[in-house]
Amino acid sequence: MTASSSHDHVFLGENHDRNAKKVWLVIVITTVMMVGEIVAGTLYGSMALLADGWHMSTHAGAMLIAAGAYWYAKREAKSGRFTFGTGKLGDLAGFASAVALALIALLIAVESLVRLASPVAIEFNQAIVVAVLGLGVNLVSAWLLKDDHHHGHSHGHHFAHEDHDDHAAHEGHHGHHGHHGHHGHHAPAKAADNNLRAAYLHVLADALTSVLAIAALLAGRAYGWIWLDPVMGIVGGLVIARWSFGLMRDTSGVLLDAVPEKGGLSQKIRTRVEGTGAEVTDLHVWQLGPGHHAAIVALCARDPLEPAAYKEKLRDLESLSHVTVEVMRVA
Repeated sequence: MTASSSHDHVFLGENHDRNAKKVWLVIVITTVMMVGEIVAGTLYGSMALLADGWHMSTHAGAMLIAAGAYWYAKREAKSGRFTFGTGKLGDLAGFASAVALALIALLIAVESLVRLASPVAIEFNQAIVVAVLGLGVNLVSAWLLKDDHHHGHSHGHHFAHEDHDDHAAHEGHHGHHGHHGHHGHHAPAKAADNNLRAAYLHVLADALTSVLAIAALLAGRAYGWIWLDPVMGIVGGLVIARWSFGLMRDTSGVLLDAVPEKGGLSQKIRTRVEGTGAEVTDLHVWQLGPGHHAAIVALCARDPLEPAAYKEKLRDLESLSHVTVEVMRVA
């Protein structure tokens, strides 16, 4: 048995630090706007400003979840407490944010239904000013948080950790049994960061409600259609709910180690291994973090290669960062 030097399991996204800085900048912008609206609303007795200020506080809280996830994932990235690192922490935070987004959608829809049943007087001019200010802040925040991973480049180095455990030959089906662990710490493949996506959806949801509110308020002021404001609220709530459920679906898939659907990674692994004449008897592929995947490949062959040879066949699969190969000789 041979053993090589120790290795880490750092599977953070390629733009982890940059995305964390984006989120903190948006938190600062949102907080300044929130405090300004609450102070102005209190001084001038504006319920519209107060309501929007406290509404923004919910999004600031969601941003803090994202920022906290980035910080903790970076701090504990090399901790031995986590078997495969902290790359999934962003998905956990994204799932929590998706739940919060769904609750916000529900609250918006409920409040809109209440106002539709019992209309209230609206200060159109004041409300329009508040909605435009909120839209401006949210558009700037959305621009800052826009995930530009598709413009990224892969410029890391590829290192491999090899751990062989080769047993003596035996007659029958267990003629050769080998394990090969491969840790490819190349730059992660271009992939979406669900933590950043969650933060982006929060500000995008706020921007959507502002746009719908402005349209409803302008129509209400021009034609007296007070009912249009709560109707737009219901529409916005439904759209936000759809976004939140999509985010829940994607993040929960990562958290539950669902087989990645995009890129056909499982099929690529199977094709390359079986191209050597071996048969893949068991294959597990899952995501470790943004742009990082792991695979456990069990195969059998009459005249198998060394585990390292199969690993070499998979080396250039960009998003494959951790591979374990088990080889079995068959009679």
